[in-house]
Amino acid sequence: MKKLELVFIPTPLIGHLTAAVHLAHLLTTRHPPLSITILIIKLPFPTKSAPLIQSLCSSSASDRIRFITLPEQPIPEGTKRTLLLDPLVQSQKLNVATAVADLISAADGGPDSPTLAGFVVDMFCIPMVDVANQFGVPTFVFYTSSASFLALLFHLQELYDNEFNHDMDRLLNSATEFAVLCFRNPIPRKVISTMFIDREATEWTHALTRRYREANGFLINTFSELELDAIRWFAEQRLPPVYAVGPILNLNKNPQIGESEEEIMKWLDEQPPSSVVFLCFGTMGSFNESQTKEIAEALERTGVRFLWAIRQTPPESVLPEGFIDRTGGIGKVIGWAPQMEILKHPATGGFVSHCGWNSVLESLWNAVAVATWPMYAEQQVNAFEMVVELGVAVEVSLDYSMMVAEEEEEEEAVLRAEKIEGAIRRLMERSDELKRALMVKGEESKKAMMESGSSFNALNRFIDAIMPNRFDPSESDH
Repeated sequence: MKKLELVFIPTPLIGHLTAAVHLAHLLTTRHPPLSITILIIKLPFPTKSAPLIQSLCSSSASDRIRFITLPEQPIPEGTKRTLLLDPLVQSQKLNVATAVADLISAADGGPDSPTLAGFVVDMFCIPMVDVANQFGVPTFVFYTSSASFLALLFHLQELYDNEFNHDMDRLLNSATEFAVLCFRNPIPRKVISTMFIDREATEWTHALTRRYREANGFLINTFSELELDAIRWFAEQRLPPVYAVGPILNLNKNPQIGESEEEIMKWLDEQPPSSVVFLCFGTMGSFNESQTKEIAEALERTGVRFLWAIRQTPPESVLPEGFIDRTGGIGKVIGWAPQMEILKHPATGGFVSHCGWNSVLESLWNAVAVATWPMYAEQQVNAFEMVVELGVAVEVSLDYSMMVAEEEEEEEAVLRAEKIEGAIRRLMERSDELKRALMVKGEESKKAMMESGSSFNALNRFIDAIMPNRFDPSESDH
Protein backbone atom coordinates (compact mmCIF):
# COMPACT_ATOMS: atom_id res chain seq x y z
CA MET A 1 0.00 0.00 0.00
CA LYS A 2 1.27 3.48 -0.90
CA LYS A 3 2.92 5.37 1.95
CA LEU A 4 1.41 8.76 2.79
CA GLU A 5 2.66 11.79 4.71
CA LEU A 6 0.51 14.39 6.47
CA VAL A 7 1.85 17.69 7.76
CA PHE A 8 0.25 18.88 11.01
CA ILE A 9 0.43 22.55 12.01
CA PRO A 10 -1.00 23.00 15.53
CA THR A 11 -1.41 26.22 17.47
CA PRO A 12 1.35 26.48 20.12
CA LEU A 13 -1.09 26.28 23.04
CA ILE A 14 -0.83 23.16 25.18
CA GLY A 15 -4.47 22.10 24.82
CA HIS A 16 -4.44 22.47 21.03
CA LEU A 17 -1.06 20.77 20.65
CA THR A 18 -2.01 17.87 22.93
CA ALA A 19 -5.18 17.21 20.94
CA ALA A 20 -3.22 17.32 17.67
CA VAL A 21 -0.71 14.78 18.98
CA HIS A 22 -3.51 12.43 20.06
CA LEU A 23 -5.14 12.77 16.64
CA ALA A 24 -1.80 11.92 15.02
CA HIS A 25 -1.52 8.80 17.17
CA LEU A 26 -5.05 7.75 16.23
CA LEU A 27 -4.36 8.18 12.52
CA THR A 28 -1.02 6.38 12.46
CA THR A 29 -2.41 3.52 14.55
CA ARG A 30 -5.40 3.15 12.25
CA HIS A 31 -3.43 3.40 8.99
CA PRO A 32 0.11 1.91 9.15
CA PRO A 33 1.25 3.36 5.77
CA LEU A 34 0.69 6.88 7.14
CA SER A 35 3.40 9.02 8.73
CA ILE A 36 2.93 12.49 10.20
CA THR A 37 5.28 15.44 10.62
CA ILE A 38 4.16 17.97 13.24
CA LEU A 39 5.56 21.47 12.77
CA ILE A 40 5.96 23.31 16.07
CA ILE A 41 5.55 27.09 16.17
CA LYS A 42 7.17 28.63 19.24
CA LEU A 43 5.56 31.49 21.11
CA PRO A 44 7.78 34.60 21.17
CA PHE A 45 7.87 34.75 24.97
CA PRO A 46 8.45 32.27 27.81
CA THR A 47 5.39 30.44 29.14
CA LYS A 48 4.72 27.99 31.95
CA SER A 49 3.53 25.49 29.34
CA ALA A 50 6.83 25.51 27.39
CA PRO A 51 8.33 22.59 29.39
CA LEU A 52 5.05 20.71 28.93
CA ILE A 53 5.19 21.20 25.18
CA GLN A 54 8.82 20.07 25.05
CA SER A 55 8.01 16.98 27.14
CA LEU A 56 4.98 16.15 25.00
CA CYS A 57 7.00 16.34 21.78
CA SER A 58 9.91 14.24 23.07
CA SER A 59 7.64 11.57 24.57
CA SER A 60 5.35 11.36 21.52
CA ALA A 61 7.96 11.05 18.78
CA SER A 62 8.08 7.70 17.00
CA ASP A 63 9.09 6.16 13.69
CA ARG A 64 5.95 7.58 12.09
CA ILE A 65 5.37 10.76 14.13
CA ARG A 66 8.15 13.33 14.10
CA PHE A 67 8.38 16.90 15.31
CA ILE A 68 10.16 19.81 13.66
CA THR A 69 10.46 23.09 15.57
CA LEU A 70 10.26 26.05 13.22
CA PRO A 71 12.67 29.00 13.58
CA GLU A 72 11.31 31.80 15.73
CA GLN A 73 10.05 34.87 13.91
CA PRO A 74 9.76 38.40 15.33
CA ILE A 75 6.28 39.72 16.04
CA PRO A 76 5.43 43.42 15.56
CA GLU A 77 6.12 45.33 18.75
CA GLY A 78 3.00 46.27 20.68
CA THR A 79 0.90 43.35 19.40
CA LYS A 80 -1.86 42.52 21.91
CA ARG A 81 -1.58 39.03 23.35
CA THR A 82 -5.22 38.44 22.42
CA LEU A 83 -4.28 39.11 18.78
CA LEU A 84 -0.89 37.41 18.80
CA LEU A 85 -1.81 34.25 16.90
CA ASP A 86 -2.56 35.92 13.57
CA PRO A 87 0.85 37.60 13.03
CA LEU A 88 2.55 34.57 14.57
CA VAL A 89 0.99 32.18 12.04
CA GLN A 90 1.42 34.57 9.11
CA SER A 91 5.10 35.03 9.93
CA GLN A 92 5.72 31.28 9.73
CA LYS A 93 4.44 30.67 6.19
CA LEU A 94 7.90 30.79 4.61
CA ASN A 95 9.35 28.52 7.29
CA VAL A 96 6.54 26.02 6.77
CA ALA A 97 7.07 26.06 3.00
CA THR A 98 10.80 25.46 3.51
CA ALA A 99 10.19 22.60 5.96
CA VAL A 100 7.72 20.90 3.62
CA ALA A 101 10.03 21.33 0.63
CA ASP A 102 12.80 19.71 2.67
CA LEU A 103 10.49 16.79 3.51
CA ILE A 104 9.73 16.25 -0.15
CA SER A 105 13.36 16.51 -1.25
CA ALA A 106 14.44 14.10 1.51
CA ALA A 107 12.21 11.42 -0.02
CA ASP A 108 14.10 9.59 -2.75
CA GLY A 109 11.10 9.39 -5.07
CA GLY A 110 11.21 5.60 -5.12
CA PRO A 111 8.17 3.35 -4.78
CA ASP A 112 8.55 3.24 -0.98
CA SER A 113 8.87 6.99 -0.46
CA PRO A 114 5.78 8.65 1.04
CA THR A 115 3.49 10.93 -0.94
CA LEU A 116 2.51 14.25 0.62
CA ALA A 117 -1.23 13.75 1.17
CA GLY A 118 -2.17 17.08 2.74
CA PHE A 119 -2.01 19.55 5.61
CA VAL A 120 -3.97 19.26 8.86
CA VAL A 121 -3.97 22.73 10.40
CA ASP A 122 -5.29 23.96 13.71
CA MET A 123 -8.40 26.14 13.71
CA PHE A 124 -6.19 29.23 14.18
CA CYS A 125 -3.69 28.20 11.49
CA ILE A 126 -6.02 28.31 8.46
CA PRO A 127 -3.76 30.90 6.70
CA MET A 128 -1.46 27.92 6.04
CA VAL A 129 -3.92 26.87 3.32
CA ASP A 130 -1.85 29.22 1.13
CA VAL A 131 1.23 27.04 1.66
CA ALA A 132 -0.70 23.82 1.04
CA ASN A 133 -1.93 25.29 -2.22
CA GLN A 134 1.68 25.91 -3.28
CA PHE A 135 2.27 22.17 -3.02
CA GLY A 136 -1.04 21.25 -4.62
CA VAL A 137 -2.38 19.31 -1.62
CA PRO A 138 -5.63 19.61 0.35
CA THR A 139 -5.97 21.40 3.69
CA PHE A 140 -8.08 20.01 6.51
CA VAL A 141 -8.88 22.06 9.62
CA PHE A 142 -8.59 20.30 12.97
CA TYR A 143 -11.29 22.09 14.94
CA THR A 144 -10.80 21.64 18.69
CA SER A 145 -14.07 23.25 19.72
CA SER A 146 -17.65 22.17 19.06
CA ALA A 147 -19.41 21.69 15.74
CA SER A 148 -22.22 23.89 17.08
CA PHE A 149 -19.85 26.78 17.72
CA LEU A 150 -18.32 26.45 14.26
CA ALA A 151 -21.81 26.55 12.75
CA LEU A 152 -22.60 29.65 14.83
CA LEU A 153 -19.46 31.36 13.51
CA PHE A 154 -20.50 30.70 9.92
CA HIS A 155 -23.99 32.04 10.68
CA LEU A 156 -22.67 35.23 12.31
CA GLN A 157 -20.07 35.81 9.60
CA GLU A 158 -22.77 35.66 6.93
CA LEU A 159 -24.85 38.23 8.83
CA TYR A 160 -21.82 40.42 9.54
CA ASP A 161 -20.67 40.52 5.91
CA ASN A 162 -24.01 40.77 4.18
CA GLU A 163 -26.98 41.95 6.23
CA PHE A 164 -25.14 44.20 8.72
CA ASN A 165 -22.34 45.62 6.54
CA HIS A 166 -19.48 44.76 8.94
CA ASP A 167 -21.16 46.46 11.93
CA MET A 168 -20.97 43.93 14.79
CA ASP A 169 -22.54 46.27 17.33
CA ARG A 170 -25.60 46.73 15.14
CA LEU A 171 -25.79 42.98 14.57
CA LEU A 172 -25.66 42.17 18.28
CA ASN A 173 -28.15 44.93 19.16
CA SER A 174 -30.63 43.76 16.53
CA ALA A 175 -32.18 41.20 18.88
CA THR A 176 -32.16 40.06 22.50
CA GLU A 177 -31.72 36.47 21.36
CA PHE A 178 -30.70 34.75 18.14
CA ALA A 179 -32.27 31.76 16.43
CA VAL A 180 -29.60 29.57 14.81
CA LEU A 181 -30.82 26.49 12.99
CA CYS A 182 -28.39 24.04 14.59
CA PHE A 183 -29.49 25.13 18.10
CA ARG A 184 -32.88 24.00 19.37
CA ASN A 185 -33.17 27.05 21.63
CA PRO A 186 -32.55 30.73 20.84
CA ILE A 187 -29.18 31.96 22.10
CA PRO A 188 -29.30 35.03 24.38
CA ARG A 189 -27.40 38.04 23.10
CA LYS A 190 -25.17 38.17 26.19
CA VAL A 191 -23.95 34.63 25.54
CA ILE A 192 -22.72 35.69 22.10
CA SER A 193 -21.69 39.29 22.72
CA THR A 194 -18.94 38.46 25.25
CA MET A 195 -16.86 37.07 22.37
CA PHE A 196 -17.03 40.27 20.36
CA ILE A 197 -16.02 43.01 22.81
CA ASP A 198 -12.70 43.74 21.11
CA ARG A 199 -13.19 45.10 17.56
CA GLU A 200 -9.85 43.84 16.25
CA ALA A 201 -10.48 40.36 17.65
CA THR A 202 -13.95 40.43 16.09
CA GLU A 203 -12.57 41.13 12.63
CA TRP A 204 -9.91 38.44 13.07
CA THR A 205 -12.58 35.91 14.04
CA HIS A 206 -14.63 36.69 10.95
CA ALA A 207 -11.51 36.62 8.77
CA LEU A 208 -10.68 33.12 10.02
CA THR A 209 -14.24 32.00 9.35
CA ARG A 210 -14.13 33.29 5.78
CA ARG A 211 -10.93 31.36 5.15
CA TYR A 212 -12.43 28.16 6.58
CA ARG A 213 -14.47 28.00 3.38
CA GLU A 214 -11.23 27.38 1.47
CA ALA A 215 -10.50 24.18 3.40
CA ASN A 216 -11.15 20.70 2.04
CA GLY A 217 -12.80 19.53 5.24
CA PHE A 218 -13.05 19.78 9.02
CA LEU A 219 -11.88 17.20 11.53
CA ILE A 220 -13.95 18.21 14.58
CA ASN A 221 -13.29 17.03 18.12
CA THR A 222 -16.87 15.98 18.76
CA PHE A 223 -19.11 13.00 18.10
CA SER A 224 -22.27 12.86 16.04
CA GLU A 225 -24.48 11.70 18.90
CA LEU A 226 -23.55 14.79 20.93
CA GLU A 227 -24.15 17.38 18.19
CA LEU A 228 -26.48 15.74 15.71
CA ASP A 229 -28.31 18.99 14.91
CA ALA A 230 -25.04 20.74 14.03
CA ILE A 231 -23.83 17.82 11.91
CA ARG A 232 -27.14 17.85 10.03
CA TRP A 233 -26.90 21.63 9.60
CA PHE A 234 -23.52 21.28 7.90
CA ALA A 235 -25.00 18.69 5.55
CA GLU A 236 -27.44 21.31 4.28
CA GLN A 237 -24.84 24.04 3.67
CA ARG A 238 -22.40 24.67 0.86
CA LEU A 239 -19.43 24.28 3.18
CA PRO A 240 -16.43 21.94 3.41
CA PRO A 241 -17.29 18.44 4.65
CA VAL A 242 -17.22 17.55 8.33
CA TYR A 243 -15.63 14.52 10.00
CA ALA A 244 -16.75 14.20 13.64
CA VAL A 245 -13.82 12.18 15.04
CA GLY A 246 -13.96 12.79 18.81
CA PRO A 247 -13.81 12.77 21.67
CA ILE A 248 -10.04 12.93 21.25
CA LEU A 249 -8.83 12.87 24.84
CA ASN A 250 -5.68 12.13 26.79
CA LEU A 251 -6.63 8.84 28.42
CA ASN A 252 -3.09 8.28 29.71
CA LYS A 253 -1.76 9.68 32.95
CA ASN A 254 -0.17 13.12 32.68
CA PRO A 255 3.43 13.74 33.83
CA GLN A 256 3.70 14.96 37.40
CA ILE A 257 3.95 18.72 37.66
CA GLY A 258 3.89 20.73 40.87
CA GLU A 259 1.51 19.15 43.34
CA SER A 260 2.16 15.41 43.50
CA GLU A 261 -0.48 13.42 41.62
CA GLU A 262 -0.06 10.60 44.12
CA GLU A 263 -0.91 12.96 46.98
CA ILE A 264 -4.04 14.20 45.19
CA MET A 265 -5.17 10.67 44.35
CA LYS A 266 -4.50 9.48 47.89
CA TRP A 267 -6.69 12.28 49.25
CA LEU A 268 -9.48 11.36 46.82
CA ASP A 269 -9.18 7.70 47.80
CA GLU A 270 -10.09 8.71 51.36
CA GLN A 271 -13.33 10.47 50.32
CA PRO A 272 -16.78 8.84 49.96
CA PRO A 273 -18.08 8.10 46.44
CA SER A 274 -19.40 11.10 44.47
CA SER A 275 -18.83 13.43 47.44
CA VAL A 276 -16.19 15.84 46.09
CA VAL A 277 -16.74 18.93 43.97
CA PHE A 278 -13.72 19.67 41.79
CA LEU A 279 -13.07 23.32 40.85
CA CYS A 280 -10.70 23.98 37.96
CA PHE A 281 -10.72 26.80 35.41
CA GLY A 282 -8.18 25.75 32.79
CA THR A 283 -4.58 26.60 32.06
CA MET A 284 -5.39 30.30 31.49
CA GLY A 285 -8.11 30.75 34.10
CA SER A 286 -7.46 32.54 37.38
CA PHE A 287 -9.57 34.95 39.42
CA ASN A 288 -8.65 38.07 41.34
CA GLU A 289 -8.67 38.13 45.13
CA SER A 290 -12.25 39.43 45.44
CA GLN A 291 -13.71 36.67 43.28
CA THR A 292 -11.57 33.96 44.88
CA LYS A 293 -12.84 34.96 48.33
CA GLU A 294 -16.46 34.70 47.14
CA ILE A 295 -15.79 31.15 45.91
CA ALA A 296 -14.15 30.30 49.23
CA GLU A 297 -17.14 31.66 51.17
CA ALA A 298 -19.51 29.63 49.00
CA LEU A 299 -17.57 26.44 49.66
CA GLU A 300 -17.56 27.04 53.41
CA ARG A 301 -21.31 27.64 53.38
CA THR A 302 -22.08 24.42 51.52
CA GLY A 303 -19.85 22.26 53.68
CA VAL A 304 -19.24 20.11 50.61
CA ARG A 305 -15.97 18.24 50.21
CA PHE A 306 -13.88 20.02 47.59
CA LEU A 307 -10.71 19.85 45.53
CA TRP A 308 -9.81 23.32 44.23
CA ALA A 309 -7.08 24.12 41.70
CA ILE A 310 -5.77 27.66 42.22
CA ARG A 311 -3.12 28.96 39.85
CA GLN A 312 -1.87 31.82 42.03
CA THR A 313 1.22 31.04 44.10
CA PRO A 314 0.94 30.81 47.01
CA PRO A 315 -2.85 30.29 47.11
CA GLU A 316 -2.98 31.89 50.56
CA SER A 317 -2.28 35.22 48.84
CA VAL A 318 -5.83 35.30 47.42
CA LEU A 319 -7.78 33.18 49.93
CA PRO A 320 -9.53 34.45 53.08
CA GLU A 321 -7.35 34.32 56.15
CA GLY A 322 -7.56 30.91 57.83
CA PHE A 323 -9.58 29.31 55.00
CA ILE A 324 -7.22 26.37 54.48
CA ASP A 325 -7.10 25.62 58.23
CA ARG A 326 -10.89 25.87 58.63
CA THR A 327 -11.61 23.57 55.67
CA GLY A 328 -8.71 21.16 56.10
CA GLY A 329 -11.04 18.35 57.13
CA ILE A 330 -13.17 18.48 53.98
CA GLY A 331 -11.16 20.27 51.32
CA LYS A 332 -7.85 20.41 49.54
CA VAL A 333 -6.32 23.33 47.61
CA ILE A 334 -3.87 22.34 44.87
CA GLY A 335 -1.90 24.01 42.08
CA TRP A 336 -1.61 21.90 38.95
CA ALA A 337 -4.47 19.43 38.57
CA PRO A 338 -4.37 16.08 36.72
CA GLN A 339 -7.87 16.83 35.45
CA MET A 340 -8.72 13.61 33.63
CA GLU A 341 -7.51 11.47 36.54
CA ILE A 342 -9.58 13.52 38.99
CA LEU A 343 -12.73 13.38 36.86
CA LYS A 344 -12.60 9.62 36.50
CA HIS A 345 -12.04 9.05 40.23
CA PRO A 346 -15.16 7.61 41.93
CA ALA A 347 -15.01 10.23 44.70
CA THR A 348 -15.58 13.08 42.24
CA GLY A 349 -19.24 14.04 42.11
CA GLY A 350 -19.23 17.43 40.39
CA PHE A 351 -17.04 19.78 38.39
CA VAL A 352 -17.10 23.60 38.48
CA SER A 353 -15.54 24.39 35.11
CA HIS A 354 -14.69 27.21 32.70
CA CYS A 355 -16.24 25.03 29.95
CA GLY A 356 -13.29 24.81 27.63
CA TRP A 357 -14.36 22.25 25.04
CA ASN A 358 -11.77 19.70 26.11
CA SER A 359 -13.06 19.94 29.70
CA VAL A 360 -16.62 19.49 28.41
CA LEU A 361 -15.62 16.30 26.59
CA GLU A 362 -13.71 14.98 29.60
CA SER A 363 -16.67 15.56 31.92
CA LEU A 364 -19.03 13.77 29.53
CA TRP A 365 -16.64 10.85 29.06
CA ASN A 366 -16.60 10.37 32.84
CA ALA A 367 -20.31 11.23 33.31
CA VAL A 368 -19.46 13.97 35.83
CA ALA A 369 -21.97 16.81 36.16
CA VAL A 370 -20.68 20.33 35.49
CA ALA A 371 -21.49 23.73 36.98
CA THR A 372 -20.70 26.17 34.17
CA TRP A 373 -18.52 29.22 34.74
CA PRO A 374 -17.27 30.33 31.29
CA MET A 375 -14.44 32.84 31.18
CA TYR A 376 -13.28 33.64 27.63
CA ALA A 377 -13.35 32.70 23.92
CA GLU A 378 -16.25 30.40 22.98
CA GLN A 379 -16.83 29.09 26.50
CA GLN A 380 -20.11 30.97 26.98
CA VAL A 381 -21.56 29.12 23.97
CA ASN A 382 -20.20 25.83 25.34
CA ALA A 383 -21.93 26.55 28.65
CA PHE A 384 -25.20 27.33 26.88
CA GLU A 385 -24.93 24.07 24.95
CA MET A 386 -24.28 22.07 28.12
CA VAL A 387 -27.05 23.61 30.25
CA VAL A 388 -29.81 24.53 27.80
CA GLU A 389 -29.29 22.32 24.76
CA LEU A 390 -28.08 19.07 26.34
CA GLY A 391 -29.27 19.28 29.94
CA VAL A 392 -26.03 17.81 31.31
CA ALA A 393 -24.96 20.77 33.47
CA VAL A 394 -26.18 23.38 35.92
CA GLU A 395 -25.44 27.08 35.69
CA VAL A 396 -23.19 29.23 37.79
CA SER A 397 -23.23 31.61 34.84
CA LEU A 398 -23.75 31.38 31.09
CA ASP A 399 -22.37 34.79 30.17
CA TYR A 400 -19.57 35.57 32.63
CA SER A 401 -16.56 36.99 30.77
CA MET A 402 -13.08 37.47 32.17
CA MET A 403 -12.54 40.37 29.76
CA VAL A 404 -15.70 42.10 30.99
CA ALA A 405 -14.74 41.39 34.59
CA GLU A 406 -11.37 43.05 34.08
CA GLU A 407 -12.91 46.14 32.44
CA GLU A 408 -15.91 46.74 34.71
CA GLU A 409 -15.88 48.09 38.23
CA GLU A 410 -14.71 45.25 40.43
CA GLU A 411 -17.83 45.09 42.61
CA GLU A 412 -20.14 44.88 39.59
CA ALA A 413 -18.23 42.03 37.93
CA VAL A 414 -17.87 39.70 40.93
CA LEU A 415 -20.21 36.71 41.18
CA ARG A 416 -21.45 36.57 44.76
CA ALA A 417 -21.06 33.66 47.16
CA GLU A 418 -24.84 33.14 47.34
CA LYS A 419 -25.05 32.44 43.61
CA ILE A 420 -22.02 30.15 43.63
CA GLU A 421 -23.32 28.32 46.69
CA GLY A 422 -26.68 27.66 45.03
CA ALA A 423 -25.03 26.28 41.90
CA ILE A 424 -22.76 23.96 43.90
CA ARG A 425 -25.72 22.64 45.90
CA ARG A 426 -27.69 21.93 42.69
CA LEU A 427 -24.63 20.33 41.17
CA MET A 428 -24.03 17.94 44.04
CA GLU A 429 -27.72 17.07 44.46
CA ARG A 430 -27.72 15.84 40.82
CA SER A 431 -31.35 15.43 39.79
CA ASP A 432 -32.42 12.11 38.31
CA GLU A 433 -32.91 13.80 34.95
CA LEU A 434 -29.36 15.18 35.00
CA LYS A 435 -27.93 11.79 35.99
CA ARG A 436 -29.77 10.02 33.17
CA ALA A 437 -28.61 12.56 30.58
CA LEU A 438 -25.00 12.25 31.76
CA MET A 439 -25.03 8.46 31.66
CA VAL A 440 -26.40 8.47 28.11
CA LYS A 441 -23.80 10.94 26.82
CA GLY A 442 -20.99 9.17 28.66
CA GLU A 443 -21.89 5.85 27.05
CA GLU A 444 -22.33 7.47 23.63
CA SER A 445 -18.92 9.15 23.81
CA LYS A 446 -17.19 5.82 24.46
CA LYS A 447 -19.18 3.91 21.83
CA ALA A 448 -18.35 6.58 19.23
CA MET A 449 -14.64 5.72 19.51
CA MET A 450 -15.10 1.95 19.47
CA GLU A 451 -14.85 -0.13 16.31
CA SER A 452 -17.83 0.66 14.05
CA GLY A 453 -18.72 3.66 16.24
CA SER A 454 -19.62 6.96 14.59
CA SER A 455 -16.23 8.63 15.20
CA PHE A 456 -14.31 5.44 14.38
CA ASN A 457 -16.08 5.32 11.03
CA ALA A 458 -15.61 9.06 10.42
CA LEU A 459 -11.85 8.74 10.91
CA ASN A 460 -11.80 5.87 8.42
CA ARG A 461 -13.66 8.03 5.91
CA PHE A 462 -11.09 10.77 6.37
CA ILE A 463 -8.26 8.29 5.75
CA ASP A 464 -10.02 7.15 2.59
CA ALA A 465 -10.36 10.80 1.54
CA ILE A 466 -6.62 11.51 1.73
CA MET A 467 -5.68 8.50 -0.37
CA PRO A 468 -4.20 9.68 -3.69
CA ASN A 469 -6.92 10.78 -6.11
CA ARG A 470 -9.60 9.72 -3.65
CA PHE A 471 -10.80 12.98 -2.07
CA ASP A 472 -14.60 12.95 -2.21
CA PRO A 473 -16.63 15.28 0.06
CA SER A 474 -19.55 12.82 -0.02
CA GLU A 475 -17.52 10.46 2.19
CA SER A 476 -17.66 12.85 5.16
CA ASP A 477 -20.38 13.03 7.84
CA HIS A 478 -22.47 15.08 5.44
